[in-house]
Amino acid sequence: MKPIRGPIQNSVILIIGLIVFLSLSISCSKSKPEITYGFIGLVCYQEEKGFQERFSFFIIPDDEDGIENLDELYLYNDREQLRWLIKSEDWVSFTRDETTWIGTRSIAIQDDESLPRGQYRAVLVNKGGESSEKNFSFDAEVRFPYPSLEITDGRYTINSSWPNNRLTCYDNEGKFVTIVELQALSGTVASLGIPSNVRTVALWAEDPAYFCSAYTYVAPVR
Repeated sequence: MKPIRGPIQNSVILIIGLIVFLSLSISCSKSKPEITYGFIGLVCYQEEKGFQERFSFFIIPDDEDGIENLDELYLYNDREQLRWLIKSEDWVSFTRDETTWIGTRSIAIQDDESLPRGQYRAVLVNKGGESSEKNFSFDAEVRFPYPSLEITDGRYTINSSWPNNRLTCYDNEGKFVTIVELQALSGTVASLGIPSNVRTVALWAEDPAYFCSAYTYVAPVR
């Protein structure tokens, strides 16, 4: 004979079932990713008739399950109805001062037009489908004349009004080697301490307050 469940037994079973349900709900809850900070940077590359604008987009992400749990990063300009999608397998990731950034250096629109200034919206999605967004503005402006770099007879000369100036160094196959911080805008190449496998360098001038950078043509150092 099967026992008959009275009101008290049913209540106990209901309470136990509720506790189990809540426990499962909590254990299966998904952590929501966060965007701590984001920016769009303007990068200018030297050309014969001036310079060409390119744009980079990076954020500082935060997810309880780690960066590897992140899946998609979107950038929107709602006013102009523009949207970019960067998948986790495509974005660039780097760490600076113990802070991890993710994003891309390849933001562009049709016909290489300039990116609209104004309000943008970033959306970060993790592999569980949870998402968060953050609004920010893009008002990059080239405030200084385009810089130049000359290297002749073992000496370098830089003409730049930009706040920060560095040399990006490349080997004989054009692969990036290192960055050299400049203490002076002119001097001997030997004084720079450039690694022996470096064959060419380019000037990287930066205006960090306006998220703007400029790169010159490469020049041979050896």
